[in-house]
Amino acid sequence: MGKDLNIYTIAREAGVSVSTVSRVMTQSAKVSPEKKQRVEEVIQKYNYRPNALARGLSSTKTHMIGLLAADLENPYYSALITSCEKEINRRGYVPMISSFYMEDERERESLQKMSEMQVEAIVMLGGKSDSLINDPEYAELVNQVLESVPIVTTGFIEGTDCHQVTVDEGEATEMAIRHLISLGHRRIAMIGGFDHMKSTHEKRVRYREELKKYGIEYREGYVKDSNYSIEGGYQAMNEFFEENQMLPTAVIAINDFSAVGIIRSIKEHGYEIPEDIALVSFDNTFIAEAVIPKLTSLSYELNEYGTHLIDTVIGLIEGKEFPCVQKYSARLIVRESSGNPIGK
Repeated sequence: MGKDLNIYTIAREAGVSVSTVSRVMTQSAKVSPEKKQRVEEVIQKYNYRPNALARGLSSTKTHMIGLLAADLENPYYSALITSCEKEINRRGYVPMISSFYMEDERERESLQKMSEMQVEAIVMLGGKSDSLINDPEYAELVNQVLESVPIVTTGFIEGTDCHQVTVDEGEATEMAIRHLISLGHRRIAMIGGFDHMKSTHEKRVRYREELKKYGIEYREGYVKDSNYSIEGGYQAMNEFFEENQMLPTAVIAINDFSAVGIIRSIKEHGYEIPEDIALVSFDNTFIAEAVIPKLTSLSYELNEYGTHLIDTVIGLIEGKEFPCVQKYSARLIVRESSGNPIGK
């Protein structure tokens, strides 16, 4: 190839991305042994020696970290993004933030754009990474991006080697149920989410396990699907009052948004919280202390969680080793909505 050889033609012949060639040449990040070998074989084959311009290109760092979030209108994601952004800035990097508002095609486009902008790494918050439905095409896109940059996700993408820093949803659910059982509740419902979403599925599995452990009957009608909005929680709670079944004495809401809708429904039907129906939610966003009564909620300590995510992603940029899966624990914050033990 002679003088026409450059990192672009090396990438094409080796069957890898330009960024992968760059990282092999500068030894600036971890590259799989198989890809590294293919690149080095092409370099040796042509006895390639990069000129000054090529060296400059291959060593260029953008110092950008991509933050890809499911929905910035959701206070959970907005708080977590804010925490990540602050830590990225503190560490001398530049955040590139994109929200796809739960739209599959927009999520793909955002991921592709971040890769093209040559971010140093990507943090994925929700969306496809929280879905149990396998999407081979999306996994292929993620794997293409992984050739160039590390990806840390708060969920799981089947068929990829993304690093996971996930909330222990099962442990959080166990805390909620044990708290309600300690107050004397045995008719405990769970409202919100969909079973194909990883976080919801894990909560529901542990919900069923905990009821069985305490000898409490599992009632199919006590688990209600709904989206993660205020209106979703409102409509799902309304179903209890429309159905001919015994009302629960306690409800676990999928998030604080849903809890607001549940509160509205309960009050509209002439019941009180927590006197008639106790309520516990997940996320502990600003909403938890803004509503009346204040919500007992599972807190993910989002400032700490965001810092942990960025510690991991910057460590991967620097070539450090991390477990493929890291579990992050929640903390139960008890407020007015769960009340006193039944009968007191």
